[in-house]
Formats: sequence, C-alpha cells, structure tokens
Amino acid sequence: MEAEAVAKDWWLYHGNGEGADRRARLEAGSPPPWRDFGGSPDPHYASPGCAGEAWRRTVLRGEGYVPDEQEKDVVNTALYLRRPLLVTGKPGVGKSTLAHSIASDLNLGPVLHWPITSRTVLRDGLYLYDAVGRLQEAGMEQLRTPGGLPAAGAGAAAAAEAAAATAAGAPVDDTPRAPSISRYLRLGPLGTALLPQDRPRVLLVDEIDKSDIDLPGDLLTVFEDGGFLIPELARLAQEDPTVAIGTDDDPDAVVRITQGRVQCRYFPIVVLTSNGERDFPPAFLRRCVRLHLEPPGPDKLARIVRRRLGVDVASDEQYQGLVRAFLDRGEDGDLATDQLLNAIQLRLAGAWSAPADRERFLDTVMQHLTGPTA
Repeated sequence: MEAEAVAKDWWLYHGNGEGADRRARLEAGSPPPWRDFGGSPDPHYASPGCAGEAWRRTVLRGEGYVPDEQEKDVVNTALYLRRPLLVTGKPGVGKSTLAHSIASDLNLGPVLHWPITSRTVLRDGLYLYDAVGRLQEAGMEQLRTPGGLPAAGAGAAAAAEAAAATAAGAPVDDTPRAPSISRYLRLGPLGTALLPQDRPRVLLVDEIDKSDIDLPGDLLTVFEDGGFLIPELARLAQEDPTVAIGTDDDPDAVVRITQGRVQCRYFPIVVLTSNGERDFPPAFLRRCVRLHLEPPGPDKLARIVRRRLGVDVASDEQYQGLVRAFLDRGEDGDLATDQLLNAIQLRLAGAWSAPADRERFLDTVMQHLTGPTA
C-alpha cells in the first residue's frame, strides 16, 4: 500500500489536523510585496471562531479528506503566495471538501460558501442590499411626519405629539427621515471573507464554471485589490462615514465599514472549484494557483475508507471486492468517492449482504454520474 507523504518543513497545510502551531506560522508569515494589503480591523468585530455548529460541520467534512503529496504542495504554494486556488476535476473527487480540509487543518473557523449559478453576478458575493425594503420603510416614515397622512398605531401617536408641539409654539422639523441604510445591507460570502482580519477566512466558490461568462473577469479586480467599494455607503460617507452592517455568518454580528470601503488585511484562502465545463480567460488563470484532482486509485481509496469509516480494506475480502467493483465501474462513467463510502457503510450495517443481491446492490449505490448509463 502507498505510504503517506512525509511532511515537508515548509508546509503549513498538512491535512491531518493539529495545526495550531502552523496557523501561527501562517499568521506571522510575510506576504509577497504585491499581495500586502493594509486593511484596519474593526476592534469591535470578531469572526466566528473554532466553536459552534458551523465549525462542527466544517471539521466533520474536512477531517475526512485525504490529500496526497502533490495536493499539499499546490495548496501550500497558494497559501504562501496568497493567491486563489482553482481546483478542477471530475464530480465527486473532493474539490469542495478540500476547502473544509484547509479550514479544519489550520483552525481557521467555518468555511464561507458561495455557490455559483448561471445567474450569479459579482455583487451577490460582495454584499446584499434590500433597496425595495428601504424604499418601502422610507415611504412609511414620510406618512408618519406632520402634514402627511398619519399611520396607524405609533405613527398616529407621533403625529399627535408633533401637532401638540406646534400648538405650543415649539419648532417642528417635518423633514422626512429615511431609515438607516445599515438594516438593509449585509455582506455576502466574498465580502465577509475580505474583511480586514489578522488571520484568513476560507471561502469556497463552488462550481465557478457554471457562472455567466463575465464573472471570472469581474473577480479580477477584487482579487488584485483585496477589497471593494459599496457605492450605497460611499454616497453617504459625508453624512455618515462609518456604518455597521451584518455579515454572511450572522446578520446580527455587525462590522463597521468606513467610507464604504472593505479592504482586507490578510487575503482570504479562496478555493474555486470547476468541473471543467468551460475554459477561463488567461488573465483569470494567471491570478490563480491551479490544482487538478484525479480520481483516486486503490491505495488512496483505502486510505479514505480508513480515515472516514475506520475500516481497513485490506483486512476483509468483501471490502476489497467493493473497491475493485468501484474502480471497474469507473471505467464506464464517472463515480464519486462517497458512493464507495455508502456501499461500505451499508455492508457495515448488514444491508444487502445476500450474495444474490450483489449486482442489484452495486447498481443501486454505484450509479454512474456521466456516460450512457447515467
């Protein structure tokens, strides 16, 4: 069986957990001069740490990933260069799981997830703005002002108070007050990842190859600048230079944005996945470190099964037979590694154990993802 790679001194990511000392090296490391960003952290904001349900899910998924030496080399290259990591490969080889593995291995907190569709645009990842909701509330505020139609309840009471003040000779400011914009703004996953912090967040940009043709190009400026402008806040900067808004992790965990600018301090660990459904422009590829994941062979499959299920494939012929069947079926169409894990889990539970059920069992749990029988 293939031996696991011996850790190299320069590696930060090992893929085996226990990375507190390596995270300290990651935080203390000097970036390339062209990747050194100067954002100032908000002292009142703290990103989610290594606790809670979101972190538990990240660890549960990330601990099962089994990287080989080449994968570790490429991931660590991206960490040192502070560049996005573009991971390509067939469906089911673990591209998305790699992001969780990096986060759990280096104790970087829950993974931020940005799923991409054909309708996704850059602003969806940066921030969300409910302009309609703000407009509706502004209209309600106008109705509550003296001289307008009184609103029911508290609005009517406010109108009555204003009328009494006028009768008493007190000046009344009847200028309509727009509701604070902060309630209608929230950072998206990319925007949250770019918040200035002393350690990077891990952002998974899932299936970027499904995006509109313009999205990879639109990302270039953000990747180069390490930040972005929120125009809705920039326009209000003179009257309200600092506004607190919610994040993708928690809409109530507000962070202060000054002059409408979000500027990272430490560039996030961005993992972009692609199933190879399209090509990317050279300018986009130049800004990424690329990693292609091949379907795992028998030795790596055995290591994955041992890591995820605690089963030594070599100790039992029935598990060896399932691995062989998985590899044989993979020659006729793509299969995902978790389909093998499902098959072994069923056998551990005693399901489908009758010899006469073998072929129906394999047809049920190892259906092709691509090919004529998919």
